[in-house]
Order: sequence, then C-alpha cells, then structure tokens
Amino acid sequence: MARVTLTDVTKVYPGGVTAVNRVSLDIADREFVVLVGPSGCGKSTTLRMVAGLEDISAGAIAIDGRVVNQTPPKDRDIAMVFQNYALYPHMTVYKNMAFSLSLRRKQLGLSKADIDLKVREAAALLGIENLLDRKPKALSGGQRQRVAVGRAIVREPKVFLFDEPLSNLDAKLRVEMRSEIRRLQKRLNTTTIYVTHDQEEAMTLSDRVVVMKDGVIFQAASPLEVYESPANRFVAAFVGTPPMGFIEGRCVGQNGDAAFEHGSERLPLPKKLAQAATGFSQRPLVLGIRPDAFCVRQSGENLPYAKLKARVTQVEPLGDRKDVHMTTTMGTKLVGRVDLRAGVCEGQELDMLIDMTRVHLFEPGEMGRNISVVPVRSAAGEQ
Repeated sequence: MARVTLTDVTKVYPGGVTAVNRVSLDIADREFVVLVGPSGCGKSTTLRMVAGLEDISAGAIAIDGRVVNQTPPKDRDIAMVFQNYALYPHMTVYKNMAFSLSLRRKQLGLSKADIDLKVREAAALLGIENLLDRKPKALSGGQRQRVAVGRAIVREPKVFLFDEPLSNLDAKLRVEMRSEIRRLQKRLNTTTIYVTHDQEEAMTLSDRVVVMKDGVIFQAASPLEVYESPANRFVAAFVGTPPMGFIEGRCVGQNGDAAFEHGSERLPLPKKLAQAATGFSQRPLVLGIRPDAFCVRQSGENLPYAKLKARVTQVEPLGDRKDVHMTTTMGTKLVGRVDLRAGVCEGQELDMLIDMTRVHLFEPGEMGRNISVVPVRSAAGEQ
C-alpha cells in the first residue's frame, strides 16, 4: 500500500493555460479520496499527472515516499480504470484481465498458474466468473466495467486510480457499481484516488472529498464536513441536491441581538452566527440555506425558526418529501425540501420557516468565505 503526496503540483499547457495551480494534497495509506468539481476544474488532469500520463509543469508527486515526476507510468505501481473501459475487443474477458500480468510475467516472477489464480480470484470477487470466455462486445456496460476493475485488481498495485468510471452507466447501475467499488476498496485496503463530476458519488464513496475549481483545491475534508461546514460559497453551492440557496442582505442589530436583513424582513440570528458576524455589521453578506433547513409548519414553540415571506412557484413531489420552489419578496429564488403532507401549492404566498441553527453566512461573491465556520483546509490555507 502507499501514501500519495502532491506538493505544489502545477500543469500549464501550451498557450499559458493553467489547468492545475499549485495543488498540494496528502493522501494517507489506504485512504479513499474523491476529486470532484465542475468540468474543466483540473481533477482529471491531476489524476493523469499522478498516473504519469501527463507531465507536470512544477511541483512534486511522491508515491510511497518516492518522487515519481520522471518515472514512467508502468514503473509507478499504479492501476487506472478509465471512463471508456479501454478493453481489447479481440480478447476474451480472461485475456483482458491477464494481459498486463502476462506482459511482465518474468519480471514479476509469476508462472502461468499464478496468473490464472489471480484472474480467477478477481473474477470471483467481482461475480464475473461465468464471463471469462466472452469478448467485450457480448457484455453489458456494467459487466465491461467490472472487467476493467478486475484488470486493475489482478495487478495488486499500490494505488488505484479511477477516472469517472461510472459516467457511461445508467442511473440504477451507477448506484450498484458505486456500492461495489466501495466494498472492493474496503476489502482490498488499497489507496484509491477517484475522479467524478457527480457530487453524490463523491459523498457516498469517499473517506475524504476534495472540491476543485479552476485548477485549485477549495476544500479537502470528510463528506459530512464538506456538507455541513463548506469553506466558501462555491463549495456550498456545488455540494448538495438541490443546492444551497442564497439570499443577499446584511447583519443589523435588533433589540440587543443580531438579525439578517433581507429587504424589509429581518431573520433573527442565533448566538453563534451573531458572534461570527461581529465586525460585519451593515456590510453586505449572503445567507446560505440548505433545502432541508426549511419547513412549513413549526413543530415546537422554542425551536429556532425564522419566518421568510415567499411565493410558491412550483411543487415537485419526491416520494415522502417534496421540493418547493419559491421566490422571496426581493425576487430571490430558493428551494425548500419539506414533508410531502405539508399543505403547499403553486401560487400560494406563505411564511416559510427556516431553522436558523443550520444556515451559513458568507462574504459576497461566488467564492465568498464562510464566516460562520472555522476555516478548514483550502487552497488559500494550504498555499
């Protein structure tokens, strides 16, 4: 197994395009880390630099304590699973899985019997023993993905690299394969770096989520921390479905306490948020509200709810919950996820209740810092 360390890693393409900008990341032995972010954020480029498929422009990459900047991919002891599976169409499943071991059989000191054992053990682990004689064209998308993963497993590498491996699968199969990959990683205990644009995939698979944008890491933390304590407004908006909603305003004093002013409305702030907002009085701020922090009917007299006037524009039923799309008196669009039985209909004007212990305060701008949490590791903090 291996620890992977990236130190100020940078990738600049011809023409001066910076794809990755001084990324520093320490991945522990046996850790499952997911790089996530919008298209073009640099996550796949970062993965390819770890694999040796892209040269780095500056910085250093170390695997198991050894700097591998100039080491060819075949000598890095990594195995990579691609989005398009990259199976040899003229070979059977068995030969696809055995191919890399057969090429290096003498170098690895393996007999044909050793290779056969490894292939059949990996096939059994993945439940594809009955497919070993088939060729890729006779397999479903999920089966091809299992073969690609099996080909990586038989090599017993120090590090697994996954580059959006589930993107070509349908929704049901993605969920199944997601569970399968996590189960395998737990069983094999191999350091794993996984790239995806799907934040739900990132949250369910990883020990640690690394959120990237414009070639920079903005937060690297556990899934729960990224969700509950986003480092900035971009992370808050990117992680979560539906995404966090934002209303612009400012913090003002109210009867000796603090409140968030949005147009003519004032939302009382709990003590923790009021303290965080000290020094920001009368300055523009942004209040971030997760959809599940809304409710329609208050369930207790002493709960920390504030009322926000809104007009319902759309209602989307989702099993036992429903998404309520609404517009505030200032024209801000928000989404609340409430109980299906809550009496809400399109066109209705109501006082939507907000659990103020679950909201966040951000500085203005797309990358506005979250002032309601202690800053966690981010691009600014690490670099």
